[in-house]
Amino acid sequence: MRLLFKLIGAVIVMVVIAVVGVLLLPGDRIAQVAADQLRAQTGREVRLEGDTTVSYYPVLGVSTGKVTIANADWSNAGPMLRADSLKVGVDFMSLLSGAIKITGLEAVAPSILLERAGDGRVNWELGVAGVAPSGQPQGSANALALSLDRALISGGTLRYVDHGAGTDLRITDVSLDLQWPEYRGQADFSGALTYGARPLEISGKVADLAGLIEGEITGLSARVSGAGGSLQFDGRVGSQPQAQGQLRADLPKTATFLAAFGLGPVSIPRGLGQAAQLSTDLTFTTAGMLSLRDLTVTLDQNALRGAADLNLAAETPYLTARLSAGQVDLSGLSSGAEGGGGAEGWPKDTIDASALGLLDAEILLTAEGLNAGGLTFGAAKTLTTITRSRAVVQLQSLSGYGGQFSGQVVANNRSGLSVGGDVTATGVQMQPLLSDLAGITRFTGQAQAQMNFLGVGQSVHSIMQSLSGSGSLSMGRGTIQGIDLDKLMRQGLTTGGTTVFDSLTASFTMDKGNAQNNDLLLKLPAVSASGAGRIGLGTRDIDYLFTPKVDTINAGKGLAIPVHIRGPWANPRIWPDMEKAIDLNFKEEKEKARKELEDKVKEKLGVDDNPEESVEDAIKRKLEDEARKKLRKLLE
Repeated sequence: MRLLFKLIGAVIVMVVIAVVGVLLLPGDRIAQVAADQLRAQTGREVRLEGDTTVSYYPVLGVSTGKVTIANADWSNAGPMLRADSLKVGVDFMSLLSGAIKITGLEAVAPSILLERAGDGRVNWELGVAGVAPSGQPQGSANALALSLDRALISGGTLRYVDHGAGTDLRITDVSLDLQWPEYRGQADFSGALTYGARPLEISGKVADLAGLIEGEITGLSARVSGAGGSLQFDGRVGSQPQAQGQLRADLPKTATFLAAFGLGPVSIPRGLGQAAQLSTDLTFTTAGMLSLRDLTVTLDQNALRGAADLNLAAETPYLTARLSAGQVDLSGLSSGAEGGGGAEGWPKDTIDASALGLLDAEILLTAEGLNAGGLTFGAAKTLTTITRSRAVVQLQSLSGYGGQFSGQVVANNRSGLSVGGDVTATGVQMQPLLSDLAGITRFTGQAQAQMNFLGVGQSVHSIMQSLSGSGSLSMGRGTIQGIDLDKLMRQGLTTGGTTVFDSLTASFTMDKGNAQNNDLLLKLPAVSASGAGRIGLGTRDIDYLFTPKVDTINAGKGLAIPVHIRGPWANPRIWPDMEKAIDLNFKEEKEKARKELEDKVKEKLGVDDNPEESVEDAIKRKLEDEARKKLRKLLE
């Protein structure tokens, strides 16, 4: 804004000098004089095209055609300023007193180009002896007595090119209504502009506009509003730029509002600020550092307090924050999945993780409670670092489900979304944990567990289908609901009841969404059990063989009855495999009985042992021979 005022101020002063100095000259001569004066003031080539007309009544003023002010000699990007026309009205009585009072200024379709060269030079520094940064002659008290009853800009464009940083910023549809009755006084303004996908409206007042133009710090009250919300600032600013004051934000639709600043399209999960409110003490320095103190922010259902610093001068904006909160609900990160997504399967809604690329960050969060991914925890202290669209959440301390969790979880959106981690749980209660994690409620007991995992995909469904990794589980005393191993072993009953066990250990590997376990060991007071099989983490099903064994029966040989568990997690089928039970428990007796039966059949049929022919084939051949003989007798 300061740069716009510099150029407008130079044009105003020169046009007024032309009007006063050559009041009775024809329009084309006035245009030439004004161009000469502008050239002297700015050190740049100035061209006024078209007819220039002077009005004497009721307003003293001048109207020009197209105006062009050349760029710095080191630039090849074209003129610094273009405008289709300028209209300036002057208060005649003020001129007689030695002041310049502009009763009206109108610029139609001005186009301003601001450039910073790779070596730091800027095209808006005039560099002309005797000319102040504002574009006004130094040492002239009368020239500084400038004021504007009203200035209008319509259809404007502002472009900023930084060749060193490689940035090219363009603001279009600029309109401005400025009222500035005293040069060293307050100026009120309102207007609009478009930078991103949606237009923004601006309004406010500057305590000392002349001071702001000349590089001083002055008071500012400003409001920026658009589709999706508004920002309100009250404090002090400088044109360096720099600012200090109170900032308030009310954003019912944050993504829509951010789109007006060119940050979009951005999909914000619920809990991270689909709707947001903010209040803070703000300081912005000339080095591009934004500091927020006494920060209170509401992100949907989450309320946080603390402090933050955002370095906007970094290649990617870098945020450091120290925040505290009550209960933090991040369930929206899993697309609203509850209880593992329900019996119908994992959610297939697309997860948009593009927000990870907005900035790099280091965020320390202390919360009284945390809900994330369908899991509910107690007191939490986490450190989140974001680097180039990759977020790492370190669990410095996290309580929940009666125990403690440690480790880290990673979300990487650099080339498609992947999630992974390495987490250890100590002393956690399995029934509520498995219920929240996968909808499994049959196991109870306290456990120690470790798991590393990696999943890839743009939905919870895809991630669970692709899971790979490994882990282990160790439990002390607990229960398995829905099956009573004691009744199974003693009475053959396979449904109902509860198994109470003394310990349980298992390890597993994961690949393509399936967990494979081959070493489950369960110990009861009178029974032990082993297990092996597949658990479909992606398909939410199970195919598992669970084999309990009583060592004190069957003449000391023990008795084992394998039990198949197969089907969906919500309602698996459980049944004993009696054929396999016989193979396991009566293998010797079965083999002895088979041998005795074969010997009796061979004796009865007169079949001889032949190492090249099985007993079954020999019996079949013997029966066929006997049948052929009987058939021949009948034919005879």
